[in-house]
Amino acid sequence: MNSLQTFWRLSTARWLLMLLVALSSAACQKTKPANEGAVGEKVYYTCSMHPQIHEDAPGKCPICGMELIAVKTGPVVKKAAASPTAYTCPMHPQVHQSKPGLCPICGMDLVKQAGHPTPAGSAGASGADLTLTAQQVTLGNIHAQVIGTSPLELPAPTVLTGTVTTDALQTESVSSRVAGRIEHLYVRQTGQPLQRGEPLFSVYSEQLQALQQEYLLALAQSREQGGAYRQFAEATGQKLRLLGLTSVQLRQLATRGRPNPVVTYYSPTTGTVQALDVVQGQYVTEGSPLVTLTNLTTVWVEAQLYPQDMAQLPLGQSVTVQVAGEPGARRGKVVFLSPELSGSSQVTLARIQLANPGGRLLPGAQANVLLNAPRTAATAQTTLRVPVEALIRDGENSYLWTQTGERQYRRVRVSTGEGSASSVPVTAGLPAGTKVVVSGAYLLQSEFSLRQGANDSMNGMAM
Repeated sequence: MNSLQTFWRLSTARWLLMLLVALSSAACQKTKPANEGAVGEKVYYTCSMHPQIHEDAPGKCPICGMELIAVKTGPVVKKAAASPTAYTCPMHPQVHQSKPGLCPICGMDLVKQAGHPTPAGSAGASGADLTLTAQQVTLGNIHAQVIGTSPLELPAPTVLTGTVTTDALQTESVSSRVAGRIEHLYVRQTGQPLQRGEPLFSVYSEQLQALQQEYLLALAQSREQGGAYRQFAEATGQKLRLLGLTSVQLRQLATRGRPNPVVTYYSPTTGTVQALDVVQGQYVTEGSPLVTLTNLTTVWVEAQLYPQDMAQLPLGQSVTVQVAGEPGARRGKVVFLSPELSGSSQVTLARIQLANPGGRLLPGAQANVLLNAPRTAATAQTTLRVPVEALIRDGENSYLWTQTGERQYRRVRVSTGEGSASSVPVTAGLPAGTKVVVSGAYLLQSEFSLRQGANDSMNGMAM
């Protein structure tokens, strides 16, 4: 009886052991990963505008202050070999370095890339789409417009920078004709308008005293004896006129019969006081400059231009001038072209005369002179032009960002011609009617470059 009980106990233990081994084997096969290199899912927080920011907890972006968003990465397969680390500039994606540092263009800190971006000019670099959030489009001020819908888009005019100056032909200097002391100065500040005949200053001069006395004696003798004394009186009166006295002052002197110790001088022209080189009570010598008057009814615009642009600006031609702070444009005439270049700048000077009714244009104001581009066979066929801000240059290649859908953008390579200060002609690579990004292209380029180097970290981000 004891032997039978012992047999059943051994049999039951053997079956339980076999069942336990079978269950353990099944559990091991069930939990074995399908891919030995797979890694579990992970959640981190990043900024939609700065994807290089990775945080383990919610918060704000340390760069722009936006709320960080949660990103859930899927299983990632281990790579056989990691690509070398590279660093680039968010504003100048063409900069690539193998170690941290500063951008050689703008001085910003370089950001880390997971791998080298696709070389510029390859199919991947030119044809990849970029999708942004509505918030990114708003913050980046990204705008697009259709290019090439008009029948003919003429080349933009060449812009010459210049400055409004006084017309030297309308400027007159008043100097002292005798040595003496300025007893009274009627003009005390520059910019003061004066009419012809208004008093400028009064001067005490011993020379004028002596000539006045001599003139009165000559007049008295000519009345009594006539003849040669009359001619002497006329010669003395002419000498006083040459020293600045007017005919009215001579008549008043003859009527009064005694010299005037202080003689007043009057403005010879209508204009504005441009320079004041004397103060009241100052002693001046003969020929000392006192006041400079300028008539501002006409002014000059002196513009700088390169020698190759001189053919577009012949003497006597009418051009368009835009003055800073003035509504609308004005028409002026080219009155002078300098025959020499100014020093190391290798530019020459053009002078344009402008009418200035009311004196609204003030000397020193900035101005632009617009030159229409010459019409040639090449420019006549050019119908597509884009703003300079829309063009991205990367070495020898040129790119434009086009809008392919709602908040979807694609970079395309184009060929361009010689442009102006505001626009560039597109000769190949851009069909007419394409919607081109004209504002925010550089931000798209920076985002594109960052995403090329951070594709792994961007997987799963809600756009």
